[in-house]
This record gives sequence, structure tokens and C-alpha cells, in this order.
Amino acid sequence: MNYLEINHVSKTYGTKKVLNDISIKVPEKSIYGLLGPNGAGKTTLIRILNQITMPDSGQVLLNGKPLQPSDIANIGYLPEERGLYKKMKVGEQAIYLAQLKGMNKKEADKKLRHWFMKFGIASWWDKKVEELSKGMQQKVQFIVTIIHEPKLLIFDEPFSGFDPINVNLLKNEILELRDKGATILFSTHNMASVEELCDNIMLINKGEKILEGSVYDIKQQYKNHTYDVVYRSNDGSGETHLTVSSTNPNELISDIISKGELVSFNEILPSMNDIFINLVSSSNQ
Repeated sequence: MNYLEINHVSKTYGTKKVLNDISIKVPEKSIYGLLGPNGAGKTTLIRILNQITMPDSGQVLLNGKPLQPSDIANIGYLPEERGLYKKMKVGEQAIYLAQLKGMNKKEADKKLRHWFMKFGIASWWDKKVEELSKGMQQKVQFIVTIIHEPKLLIFDEPFSGFDPINVNLLKNEILELRDKGATILFSTHNMASVEELCDNIMLINKGEKILEGSVYDIKQQYKNHTYDVVYRSNDGSGETHLTVSSTNPNELISDIISKGELVSFNEILPSMNDIFINLVSSSNQ
């Protein structure tokens, strides 16, 4: 079942068409990558989903029904530009923001303290936001985004500014949120994260959809039949490491075995980063 559907959505600002007939289907309990270069239209689409702006045409369905203002309670949005009040105390502000999402103060306090402990920031509860590092502030905003357990989560560059340890922490939490039933829209320029986290992706450029599908299928679609081969020669000269192309891997293996002992044989698939660069460059020509 698709939890989120965007059907033929278009949006124009002045004379510039920033989204042109965009349609996607996001399966329930999945992580869907929204990819594209700066200015591609990703932020506009996210703003439409959060009802900050409206499409000129098209429709957005949430759980099979047209998106309504009341659906905001079931959406958690972590924007790329963080927005905490610098002079407020961290815990006080987190409780306030949780209450805006419909939680009562007692429930919010209990859940927030649990998450603060989990993220190693419990000692910062009574500090002002301005006293926190950028990474600490981002942890707080991530917690506030998910605290009301929304069914749809929208993360825009969630790993920006994090060190590798905290990136890994957030990745694990995002996967756990999906496993617990959340549907996640994930916008990023980090293609390595896309390969690790996303079930499906859409790539847009200049408001146009240029690629959509599962990460696995896309990598298979753009593979160039190249293999990394290591074999130990019969003539005793040691191991040989080759990168070879072949449309018939069975014949390639047979040929290698005739020369020696096959040590390893791996297909080299294109990275999402390479696919992204090639497709965006081609669409810009």
C-alpha cells in the first residue's frame, strides 16, 4: 500500500516552472529518497507536503485521502535550515514544540527525557540552545521532529554537520523508525546514505522527474557489465587482478578457470553518486 501519493503536481513562481507534472508513489513503511541538485524543486515539493504552499495543479494523497490541514499532526518535518530559539532552555523549548504537535506536557516531558538520555544530551536539558554545539542542536531538533510518532517523516539533509559517529546513530534511528511503521521521505545530497537507507528514489532536475525506481533496479539498469577478477595463474606467477568487461560472465569465468584458480569474481555496479552525476549532467545539456 502507498502511504503517500503525489499525482501530477506542478508549481510555477512567476515565469519559472519549479515543478512540472511530478508524480510519485511512496510505499507504506519505506524510506523514499528525494534527490536532485540545488534548485531542482525538492524544497518546493516538501513545502507542498507540509502545506506551506499549494500546488498550481495536481493532488497529494495521504493514506489514500486528499491531504488536509489536519494531517500536519501526522507529519514530522526536519528542515535543512534548523529553527530552534537560541535564548530558550533546551528542555523547555522541546516540551513547547511537542505540545504544538498535540502532546500533553506530562507525556512530552517523559518521552523527551527518554530520548535526551538515548542521544547522550540529558545534561543539556536546562541549558540555553545557544550554548549547544551545532551537532547537539541538530540532535534536539531531530528528537522534536519524531517525538509525537508521526506516520510520515520528512528529513531534509538530516546528517548535515554531524560527525561519522552521530551520522551512524541517526541512520540506525531512521531505520528503526521505518521498522516501527513510519513512512520516510529522505532528501539528501549524500549518495552513500541513499544506498544504505533508501528503498526507492526519485531524481528530479529543473522541476522534471528524470529517474525513479528501487535503488537495486536502478543500479542494475545502469550497470556496464564490468567485473573485478582475481585469479591465481597455473604457471606459478602468483595472483593476477583484472578489471574486465563482458556481457557473458559464464564464458568469462570459464576462460579464467582455464588459466588458473579463480580467487574472487565480483560485478562492479555503478554507485548512485555516478548515476546522479551522469543523469543530471545529461539533462542539463
